[in-house]
Amino acid sequence: MVLLIAGASHTGKTALAQRWMEQLGYPYFSIDHLKMGLIRSGHTELTPTSDDRELTTFLWPIVREMIKTVVENRQNLIIEGCYIPFDWSKDFEEEYLENIRYVCLVMSEDYIKRHFDDIRRYANVIEHRLDDGDCTLESVLRDNAETLALARAHGVNYFLIDDAYELPVHP
Repeated sequence: MVLLIAGASHTGKTALAQRWMEQLGYPYFSIDHLKMGLIRSGHTELTPTSDDRELTTFLWPIVREMIKTVVENRQNLIIEGCYIPFDWSKDFEEEYLENIRYVCLVMSEDYIKRHFDDIRRYANVIEHRLDDGDCTLESVLRDNAETLALARAHGVNYFLIDDAYELPVHP
């Protein structure tokens, strides 16, 4: 089984992957680690601050083929990151889709406004972010609004964090 965790920045994708890893015993893979490995090794001209669409275009074909390999080998893996396209399922035949579960994490505007200090405080709960200067109230509001609109437009499974911050139970 492959569990995909997508979503806006700072929504808890890595924390959810960690929780599911502990509950299920599945390993997890961060697309950010792949991104940084390819950037630091010189395998791309892209940078950590490149446009997310460019990074998705570059990274998704690699991640997609990793997913196929995991399914073909009847293995389990949790994959988390913001570089999973909203139309991800079009890249898989039914035999693969039967073994993939997807959730997109999104925070409501109201939640962000009420809890922005907490969002910043918990940004490093699992991994230490070297530079988190892009985490402003405006950027988090914009990123989550865009993610929610795209999730709805594509009809994907999303989990809206609105009242209390409770991560979804594994699928």
